[in-house]
Amino acid sequence: MITVNLNNPIEIRAVGMQALENALGHAGMIKFMQQNEPAFDDYTAQKYDMPDITKEEVSALFAHLK
Repeated sequence: MITVNLNNPIEIRAVGMQALENALGHAGMIKFMQQNEPAFDDYTAQKYDMPDITKEEVSALFAHLK
């Protein structure tokens, strides 16, 4: 068993994240976190505030990555 300083929230989080990754793998850990971390944004409201973008504009944004 790992010794953890329970008075140090940073250490608790680091050890907990490592335990999750060990048990679930990297992708499983991320999925677990997505289910249990509170969301601070409102996607439903934000999606209507986003401008429409064409496929050509998206291609131009990512063209420099090739």
